[in-house]
This record gives sequence, C-alpha cells and structure tokens, in this order.
Amino acid sequence: MEIGSIVEYLKDKSILVTGSTGFLAKIFVEKVLRTQPDVKKLFLLVRAEDDIAAGQRVRNQVMAKDLFQVLRGKHGNGFDAFVSKKVSPVAGDITLENLGIEDVELRELMWKEIDIVVNVAATTNFFERYDVALGINALGAKHVLEFAKHCRKIKLLLHVSTAYVAGEKEGMIPEKPFCYGEALKKDMHLDIEEELKLAENSIKVFHEKNLTKDAEKVAMKELGIKRARTYGWPNTYVFTKAMGEMLLGHLRGDLPLVILRPTIITSIYKDPLPGWIEGARTIDSVIVGYAKGSISSFLGDPELPMDLIPGDMVASAMIAAMAAHSDQHSQFIYHVSSSLRHPVKYSNLEQSGYQYFVKNPRTQSDGKVIKTRRMQILKTMASFHRFMFLRYRIPMEVLRLVNLVFCGLFSRQFNMLWKKYTFVMRLADLYAPYTFFKGCFDDSNLEKLRMTAAKNSTEARLFDFDPKNIAWDDYFSNIHIPGVLKHVCK
Repeated sequence: MEIGSIVEYLKDKSILVTGSTGFLAKIFVEKVLRTQPDVKKLFLLVRAEDDIAAGQRVRNQVMAKDLFQVLRGKHGNGFDAFVSKKVSPVAGDITLENLGIEDVELRELMWKEIDIVVNVAATTNFFERYDVALGINALGAKHVLEFAKHCRKIKLLLHVSTAYVAGEKEGMIPEKPFCYGEALKKDMHLDIEEELKLAENSIKVFHEKNLTKDAEKVAMKELGIKRARTYGWPNTYVFTKAMGEMLLGHLRGDLPLVILRPTIITSIYKDPLPGWIEGARTIDSVIVGYAKGSISSFLGDPELPMDLIPGDMVASAMIAAMAAHSDQHSQFIYHVSSSLRHPVKYSNLEQSGYQYFVKNPRTQSDGKVIKTRRMQILKTMASFHRFMFLRYRIPMEVLRLVNLVFCGLFSRQFNMLWKKYTFVMRLADLYAPYTFFKGCFDDSNLEKLRMTAAKNSTEARLFDFDPKNIAWDDYFSNIHIPGVLKHVCK
C-alpha cells in the first residue's frame, strides 16, 4: 500500500457526495474544502424538487452550520464565492435510477467530470419501514454503483457502511466482505430479490386490507425487524446495510471499491470544532435524558467496551482510504473503531457524566436545581424487566383496574402511560444488542493505512484517525458532553 501526499491527491479532483446534508458527510465536505482549496468540484446530492431548492438546502443545512466557521474565517468575505465555485448542489434521490437526476446534460457533465463517488446516504433508524430501508440502504447502494460505472474517469467508489453489519457476533470480528446471499444464521441463504418482492407485495396486501397509513407504517416496521431476525441481524438498519454491501461486492465488476465500516460515531474530537455534533446519536440520547433528569437508569454492562469513534476521525479515514486505493481494481474493507486499539467502557462515560453534572448543575425552567444522582445500572435484561415491572407495570395494572371501576374515567391517562411503556420496551429490545455487545472489531487493515499515512508527519496530524490519540475522560468531560448539551439540547 502506498500513499503520496493526501492533500495533493485531492487537488483537481471532482467528487460526488451522497447524503450530503447528514452529519458525517458535512464533516467530510468541510475537511476536503479546508485542507485542499484546489479541489476541482464537490457535487453534493440532496433530496429536493430542483437544483434551486437543492442549493437552498446546501446553503441552509450545510454551509450555514457552525462546523464551517473555521473555513468561513479562512476565506472571509470571499467565502460565498469560494463555495459557489467549488460546490455544486444537485437535486437527486439514491432510491431512483440515475440517482433521480433528470437533467440529461447535468448527468453527462457529471459522468465526464467525476473522479470519486462517496456514498454516505443511509437511513440509520433501527426500526425503519422495511421498504424505506431497502430503498435507501440496499437499492440505493446499487444505484450509486451503477451511476459510478457511468463515470468515465472513475477512480474509486467509497461506500460508508457500519461495523454492526456483523450482527451480534462475539470475539474478534475481521475486516472481510460478505458473500452475496450470506446470512448470519447457519444453513440459510438470503435472497435479496425475494426480500424486495416481499416488501413490495406486503404493501399491496396492506392496501387491499384498507389499512390506515399509521397501521401500514407499523406493519412495515415490524416486517423489517422480523425479516432481519430471521436471517440473524438484530434490526432493519444493519440488515439492509449488509444487503447494500453484498450488492456492491457482487455487481462492482472491476470498479475500485472501498467499504468503510465505522462503529458508533460521536462528536468531533479536534478538527475543526471540538464537540460539534448533530442529533442525538445512540449514547447521546442517554446524555440528553440524564441532563434533563428524565433518565435515571441505564441498560447495559458497564464493564464492556463501547466502541466509539469521533466523526472527524471517520472523515479523515475516508480521505486517506481514497488516496490509498485510487485506481486499484479491488474491494477493500476497513473497520473504523476503537475497541481493539484503545477501548473505553460504559462505566467511563457514566463516571464522566456524573462528575460533569456535579460540577455543572442543571436547572429546571423555574430555576430550581436538579440534584445530580448516580445513574442506576441495569446489568442484565432480567434486571431491566424486573425494574420495569415493579416501577411501571404494577402501577399501570392498578390504574387499569381503577379505570374499570370508574367506567373508563382514566382511559386517557392509562393509554398514554401504556404507549410510553411499550415505547421504552421496544427501545430496550432494539438497543440491548449494542449495550451488551461482546464483539471486538479487528482494524488491522486500517492500522496498516495509519502506519503508511504516518510516514508524512504533517499529514498524519492533519488527517488523524488513530483512536490511541484520544484521552477518553477528557473527551467526555470537556468535549463530548458539553458538545451534546450545546448542539443537541441547545
């Protein structure tokens, strides 16, 4: 493996980025524009009615973000002109052929100009409608591949997946591709075409039964979970992402392909805005709930490692992989993770969170201070079910009986509590495979890439993706938790 200058590699390149309004894609776009202002063009694919609307989305949902303040300061009054020259918003949709780009002249221009295609588009909802997840995570990957094959100068397709396509495996998990039709359950074959037909036919059946939109939505979500678990995956998200990988590997021909599998992506560690994040991302929901005083317990084994990786390190790994594998007519897999090289436990986050809120007390809207208490750790599913039964189910049963006695007087309260209870139980069911995850992601391929990139010390610092450089306690206390409170809780 050889890497020249990563910065020089980006010079004069035209790159198509899908999912460009998402968290990781924004970090990637900012990093490319800041480190190599002589990049030729970034085509940013966004869902919009037309290119004018696409431009508005890019301005409002990408370039206007705090993430771009360093780049904005670097260019001063010339920032808008720089962005206008380097960034081309494109209205499209990866669930459609030709990525939904209807303008024939624009398609031809892109096929002529594009050197690299970066697919970051995905639905990450664990409990997504099956048809929607298939359309974006599986068929979407196929459509991106087909579009890349039309690009006459194509040097690489970089596809961002997730390390958790591994399902609930234990022990060391290697960086290896899926075989087409491979299932995680033994002696089973996954027929992707049949799954697509099943989703399509299910919708027809629901229409024939005159299901309401809400009922159809729930039914399609349940179908996704059922099909995922039939083949050994814990949820619809990772199941359909695995299918996307299979389709890419099966159909790529000799197209250079890198599949990047990050673990749990967290806020920026160093570059350019420490702590910057968008949306509550897995563990951040717990931080937000704890900050508001609405969560007092956590389900998971505190001594297990939680595999976190800051977003800026993922973006740097993406760029380094592009430079390393350009024009190599092979498929390569990278785990971007921390569990092997520099693991951190759930107990570290709990301790950091407690100490942070002791030092920085939270207040209610009336100014009253919320007392900080240690979070109760529920170390097994059995202890969680026992906790939920004693704390919530028994009082709800009492309320149900009282409601019967009083002829439905408390129906509204009971129904509201039942809805919240079932929601929490569903969340626990979906997230337990990760809070009790006993796998460790081998990142030997990525370590080789790191070692190669480290030969240029300046660029190794500029494109740092080594988790060994993270001081976890400092990161939680001084960067991540404050970042979540600022950018998510606002």
